[in-house]
Amino acid sequence: MAELVPFTVPTESDKTLLVWELSSGPTAEALHRSLFTVFSQFGLLYSVRVFPNAAVARPGFYAIIKFYSARDAHRAQKACDQKQLFQKSPVKVHLSTRHKAVQHQALALNSSRCQELANYYFGFNGWSKRIIELQDLSDLEEGAHEDIVAPHEKQSLTFFCALEVVLPSYECRSPGVGVAREPLDKLEEGPLSFLRKRKTTQKLAIQKALSDAFQKLLIVVLGQ
Repeated sequence: MAELVPFTVPTESDKTLLVWELSSGPTAEALHRSLFTVFSQFGLLYSVRVFPNAAVARPGFYAIIKFYSARDAHRAQKACDQKQLFQKSPVKVHLSTRHKAVQHQALALNSSRCQELANYYFGFNGWSKRIIELQDLSDLEEGAHEDIVAPHEKQSLTFFCALEVVLPSYECRSPGVGVAREPLDKLEEGPLSFLRKRKTTQKLAIQKALSDAFQKLLIVVLGQ
């Protein structure tokens, strides 16, 4: 059976693993590294979060691990439950049992997460982006018409970006748009700060457009 993997933050219970009976010996940071190493063997991870046990419980830690793929989460659960993994005692690994009636609004992945997911399934050379338009829509004070002006002459920096994500192997193109706005302090001095903000705002508009383009795509993962 095929599985659909969207470019959204995974919140489904069948993509979330609960891991407990983690030893109190290592630090939370060391446990995070060990858990990531073990569970990333089963598929791309969205997050690994480690928490100390409640005060009423015995010393130790538990973890919440989120996969992008429910199939990967199921395989990891079956392979790791009641196994020692990286410690002397076995750990318990269960799928989340959050009530299925709970509905969560799908949150778009940011551009870096989208690229990570695309690289994992399509390969680094399996997709590309093409910027169609990057336009400066900044608010100018009356009488200011030059592209680069002193910081005090602009109320805010605004950039619009239109681009498309291209998947050549699938003959697929997905358009996306993004707008980024950065307010300017009229008391700021020097053009260097203004130019840095201009570059940052351009980059943010591109990132938003890239995320928007990926939201229109679904990854279809076929069964073995």
